Amino acid sequence: MRIGLICLVLGYVLSQFYRAFLAVLTPALEADLGATSADLAFASGLWFLVFAAMQIPVGEALDRIGPRITAVTLFAVGGAGGAMLFAVAQTPAHITWAMALIGVGCSPVLMAAYYIFAKMYPAAMFSTLAGAMIGFGSLGNLASSAPMAWAVDALGWRETMVALAVLTLLVSVALWLTVKDPPKTTGDAPKGSVLDLLKIRALWLIFPMMFVNYAPAAGIRGLWVGPYGAEQFGADTALIGTVTLVMGLAMIAGNFLYGPADRWLGTRKWVVFGGNGLGALGCFALVVMPGDASIWTATAFLSLIGFAGGSFPVLIAHARPFFPEHLTGRGVTLLNLFGIGGVGIMQIVTGRLFEGWEATAHDPFRSLFLFYGVLICCGLALYAFSQDRTD
Repeated sequence: MRIGLICLVLGYVLSQFYRAFLAVLTPALEADLGATSADLAFASGLWFLVFAAMQIPVGEALDRIGPRITAVTLFAVGGAGGAMLFAVAQTPAHITWAMALIGVGCSPVLMAAYYIFAKMYPAAMFSTLAGAMIGFGSLGNLASSAPMAWAVDALGWRETMVALAVLTLLVSVALWLTVKDPPKTTGDAPKGSVLDLLKIRALWLIFPMMFVNYAPAAGIRGLWVGPYGAEQFGADTALIGTVTLVMGLAMIAGNFLYGPADRWLGTRKWVVFGGNGLGALGCFALVVMPGDASIWTATAFLSLIGFAGGSFPVLIAHARPFFPEHLTGRGVTLLNLFGIGGVGIMQIVTGRLFEGWEATAHDPFRSLFLFYGVLICCGLALYAFSQDRTD
């Protein structure tokens, strides 16, 4: 199982890569296909929305047939197939459909690992293992920054996507050979569905925070940092790659720190609350930052947003004790639906709002960061009343 988990980490590295690489490809796709920022915002948002929508069937599949077949089938067909479709794209619409297919492929990988953690490891270790999974997987976030820019400059973006399609297929084969399903529960297991989870009142105040906590970090890192660097600071592909690399490193550091923080401090709720409060401050700092500030000052605040946006695994750990045992798979995927779905919706919303801000606002990027800061604050206002829970 250790080798299987390593392969799941490799799959999640690619999942993290695919959700963030469009920022670096922005100049190339604009030049070759005429794709606008709004087009890419929609394509990126659709990746997250499709990924989120898939969490319901993925949760059912994890509980009924196990993580092995679920992860392998979707990752091979959706992930590799979507990357190949991206490589031969001729219009922005083709990019959109390719991103949707890749979203299907990436949807089971992290949750397959979380399902194994929940079923086979001590409950008190869940957030640490979950955070480490995201931390190691976030190497894909780094690969989608400067290394992706170098590959595109050296090979071309189409050739790079073909190579990624082949790599995704090879990881799928490795998952088939190494991942083992947790032992099935013997006897007559109780029946249930996602509707039973939605009836648990303790989750109602966790869902809104789950919906907003990852949206600013993922949205800015995965898309907006590219246009922001290019339009505000005249950054080229290489410099955008460097900025996204620094932000990606901050996100990895956040994932590793959040993981064990609940055991160090004896609380999950206030770890999440404090971390996301810092994220809101980072957004507001970019709003009030002087116009003559350097790109590296902006990068520092962007990195704070990325660092603070790593509360995802602690939120799942906060909610997990409220799940009935037989609904573990559906529980973690339901939380993931809110987390990833929030990113997708906000990508599409900010893309549409940005077009309006460009026409009316003096600086549309300040409006964008203000929007994200207020969004986090709204989530915190509800989450403050949630019930803390540790194992």
